[in-house]
Parts: sequence; C-alpha cells; structure tokens
Amino acid sequence: MTSTSQPWHHYLNRRMLICVFLGFTSGLPLFILLSLLQAWLAKSGLNVKALGLFALVMFPYTWKFLWSPLMDRFHFGRMGRRRGWMALTQVALFIAIGVMGMFDPINQLSEIAAMASLVAFLSASQDIVIDAYRREILPDSEQGLGSAIHVNAYKVAGMVPGALSLVLADILPWHQVFWITAGFMLPGLICTLLIKEPKVYGDPPKNIRAAVLLPFQEFVSRNGWQSALWVLGFIFLYKLGDSMATALATKFYIDLGFTMTQIGAISKTTSLW
Repeated sequence: MTSTSQPWHHYLNRRMLICVFLGFTSGLPLFILLSLLQAWLAKSGLNVKALGLFALVMFPYTWKFLWSPLMDRFHFGRMGRRRGWMALTQVALFIAIGVMGMFDPINQLSEIAAMASLVAFLSASQDIVIDAYRREILPDSEQGLGSAIHVNAYKVAGMVPGALSLVLADILPWHQVFWITAGFMLPGLICTLLIKEPKVYGDPPKNIRAAVLLPFQEFVSRNGWQSALWVLGFIFLYKLGDSMATALATKFYIDLGFTMTQIGAISKTTSLW
C-alpha cells in the first residue's frame, strides 16, 4: 500500500497529538492580544483611538522572519534547538501574560503596551520554533494533515481568551482572569518537556552569516528579486483585512451594551465555526 492510500487510522499517531498540543499553545497568546486585552482595555474606558493603536503590537507576527535564522543558529545544550526555544518562550509567555494583567489600565498604559509587545514578540518567536519542529517530525505524507490539525488547534485556543476568560471577567478581578488564562500555556510546556528533539538534518549554521545572510541570498536568487518581492508582499498584506475586521470588534460589542458573558458565550463561540 502506498503512502497516499494509507487508511485514516494510520495518521492518528503520537505526532498528530503533538500537533494538537503545540497548535493550541501557539494560538493562545495571539487570541489573548486580540480578544482579552482588547476587552480589558475597552472596559477600563480606553478611547477608540488609543485602543486602535494597540494593534501595532502585532507587528512581530509579520516581521518574525528577521530573527528566525538566529533561533536556528543557537541552541540550549541538552534541550536542543527546538525544545529549548519552545520551553523558553512558553515559560516567558506564562509569566508575561499573568504580569500584564496586574497593571492598571488607567495609570500604567505604557507598561501594558510594553508587556503586550513582549507577549507578541515571544508568541511570534514560539511560532517560529513550533513550525520548524512540526516540519521536522512529520514525514512528507503527513505534512498536510499535521498542518490542518495544528491550525484547528490554533483556532480552538481562541476559545479560552475569547470566550472563557470573558465570562470569568464578569465574576473575577481582571488580574485573576489573566493568570488563569496564562495557565493554559502549561499543557504546551508539559508537552515540550515530554517530547524528543527531532533529528537534525545537516549541520546547524555556525555563524550569523550562515544563519541570516546566506538563507536570504538563496531566497532572492532562487527566482529573482521580482518573485521575492511578491512573496514578501503577500506575507505583509495577507492578514490585513482580517486584522482590520477584528481590531476593534470587542470594543464595538461593549459599546452596544453587551455584557462580557454575552460576548464570550455568543460572539466569540460562534465565530470559531
């Protein structure tokens, strides 16, 4: 039987379970910034202009290709390149998300902006290494299904800050809500500690030139500058419409008079489907 005609149960293996856990922990920080942070600031009375400027903290997700070669260059001893970076970013995200909710939105807005930027940077960095890990543990025949499972787990993670956390915000102080939400990073961290480092194909880059400059030169020379610019333009712009549609959605619902529980239980839940 060829790899393309394998029965479905052939693909329900440990590798797909890893994709579930890592996909979930990859999506959680993004939806905290999109849903929970926006609801918190809107309920605190932040005006639309200032709230809209918080969308700028999402830039690391677009520019993460700039430092991704560095994460391929350095490793953490016995933990390895992939597991080491995953564990580091997951622990840092757990702390940063919890601490962010302890600030006062009225008097410490600049501190919240700094913490939100840090969460975005750590989240984008985690995405880099999780994508690399998934590519390395999955054989070519499982790449499509593995990516689909990862993306769906990524979306399911949005139910935590987009639904559960908003419901909790009606009965608990915000700082407790943020720490509870941060706790959902722990299953991904446990998964990282339990899994094995993937097999290394080829030698890791030995210097910054090999890690940063040479891959970019190869990317440009592969099909020329014109093709490279088209690809880069797509990377920069493909999420623009989605970002514009969701940047102030929660603020809009709150201004219409809906409670946090209603927004979480109805708007955020139905949007998953």
